[in-house]
Amino acid sequence: MSDLLYLKDDQIKDLIEEIFYAYRETYSDPSKILKKYSLGSAHHRAIHLIERHEGITITGLLNKLKITKQSLNRVIQDLSKNKTIIIKKGEVDSRQRHIFLNDKGKKLFYEIFLQQKKRIYNALKGSDSDSVIKFKNVLNKIINE
Repeated sequence: MSDLLYLKDDQIKDLIEEIFYAYRETYSDPSKILKKYSLGSAHHRAIHLIERHEGITITGLLNKLKITKQSLNRVIQDLSKNKTIIIKKGEVDSRQRHIFLNDKGKKLFYEIFLQQKKRIYNALKGSDSDSVIKFKNVLNKIINE
């Protein structure tokens, strides 16, 4: 544990590379599913966040994805044409648009989730709960740095 306090540049580079590979593999698993619907990774990220934050506003989704309005607009248009989302005007503020997955969108989300779940589950199943919690804490520190 004490050598973690003195991480060398090469050790940090190795960790960054491992994070890259973990991300690549986790998000490449569902690529065949997405291709069936003529969708890509940007659509996948949006679908994931819409499912996790049901009724999220366009602005909320922009803030979570950290992409331009133009990029999100293209994704939203594709998902609408694909009939995977429903957009509703806000009841309190009609200028706000809230996004929901419809039944087709929920089915797509779970089809993708099951692919990713296998990889994550297999990686975590041999770990004790303390290790999983510490791993999640490290990820949160990377995200919030």
